[in-house]
Amino acid sequence: MAGKPRIGRVYLVGAGPGDPKLLTLRGKECLEQADVVFYDYLANPVLLSHAPPQAECIYVGRRGKGQYQPQETTNRMLVERAQRGQIVVRLKGGDPFVFGRGGEEAEALAAAGMSFEVVPGVTAAVAAPAYAGIPVTHRTMASTVTFVTGHEDPEKSATALEWPRLASSHGTLVFLMGMKNLPSIVSNLIGEGRPSATPVALIRWGTRAAQRTVVGTLADIVEKSRQAKMEPPTVVVVGEVVKLREQLNWFERRPLFGKRVLMTRAKEQAGELAGLLAAAGAEPIEGATIQIVEPKDWAPVDRAIDALGQYDWVIFTSVNGVAQFMKRLQTCGHDARSFAGRRICCIGPRTAEELTAYGLNADVVPAEYQAEGVLATLAESDLSRARILIPRAEVARELLPEELRARGAVVDVVSVYRTEVPRDFVDSWKQLLLDREIDCVTFTSSSTVRNFIELVGGEAQARGLVQSLAVACIGPITAQTAREAGFPVAIMPSENTIPALVEAMAGYFGKSVPVAAATAP
Repeated sequence: MAGKPRIGRVYLVGAGPGDPKLLTLRGKECLEQADVVFYDYLANPVLLSHAPPQAECIYVGRRGKGQYQPQETTNRMLVERAQRGQIVVRLKGGDPFVFGRGGEEAEALAAAGMSFEVVPGVTAAVAAPAYAGIPVTHRTMASTVTFVTGHEDPEKSATALEWPRLASSHGTLVFLMGMKNLPSIVSNLIGEGRPSATPVALIRWGTRAAQRTVVGTLADIVEKSRQAKMEPPTVVVVGEVVKLREQLNWFERRPLFGKRVLMTRAKEQAGELAGLLAAAGAEPIEGATIQIVEPKDWAPVDRAIDALGQYDWVIFTSVNGVAQFMKRLQTCGHDARSFAGRRICCIGPRTAEELTAYGLNADVVPAEYQAEGVLATLAESDLSRARILIPRAEVARELLPEELRARGAVVDVVSVYRTEVPRDFVDSWKQLLLDREIDCVTFTSSSTVRNFIELVGGEAQARGLVQSLAVACIGPITAQTAREAGFPVAIMPSENTIPALVEAMAGYFGKSVPVAAATAP
């Protein structure tokens, strides 16, 4: 017997003003269950990563001076997909019901009898000024705020804006989509009596690393805008609260504000680096040159797991090594109790931290987070006939096992993961490099360097792409590989950790604000 047909539903989701962390929890939930996502120009594409891998993502906006897709076409697509029984997300910049035409889309859905839900978003009318250090209301400066469209329906026979009231208001005026009509906005306000000395702020791409702010008055803001070459999307703020920016400008003072940083490490590992970069004001760009995959044969690992009780030491050299080994341990029906009596060494605090997630604490974490550090730490230990297990990547430096064997240890190396060169999304980040839209590229292992070279077409091409960038390497081994390829390594932290790498980047770009001060959740 055939099952009941699936009932479709449409979620009109506010994507927020641009900073992907300003998406609401409900918005994220909707994206995670979507069959299809219709998104526009102002919705940060990073948010599409919340959708399932199999979901369709369809662009329905427009950029620059191109033509809008007719609203009726978008309305029809929403209805049609819902009628097919799909879960549809309409991802709209800002808030769907604040100059976002969400009301029209909701009307079309209601008329078609389709089930829908509106998920409010953080509107740029409030968020962009806030990120520029401008509160839209203030007890002593502005008791009211008025949101105004700067781009009325061109088919209207006359303006619906009451310029005399807007000009006489003592509160804050926030114009959305008003950049192209800025001269007209200024002319109308002054013409209706608003003092020409009234402060004005223009905020482009508010809440993003690309945010730019120009401050002036009604008398000179048009000329300042022309000189600064300001373009949409820009929020226009008019009122005395603009004066507070000089004191309250918090976002643009972050240590890496405005920098676009290419991350070459595996996508699964990029979360910590991306979070720290964003917290420091940078825009992290995913450019994974490594993909973590399972070993071709688990048999050697399984044998090591069965014989775990015979080892004296287990040495983990990476977070991936811990995660993959422990995952296989559990698959084989074992758990942390199998480590009873074994001593564990982890290269680096992050590797040790990963281990704690499985209820285990490292006995040794060397001060130097590489093979040389392990060897130095164990220098005083009698390793004669000691049995040591090293779960690691298939391809790695042989220094550690070779030196341990030279000291009399019996060392078993098992591959718990392999790395491959991913081919997806290469063209997008490569084009950013070609267009000189990247400020810094980060390498967190020698493999990321070698794979980067392969993906961009060879050493000569790679050198050309990075010569004008700040090249950041997590440690001396990675830096050596980069220098051998002819890369000008400019940034290397004092310790091989992601927080230290970001701290070193902030120091390189000449900002004195500690990264730690910008890494609150």
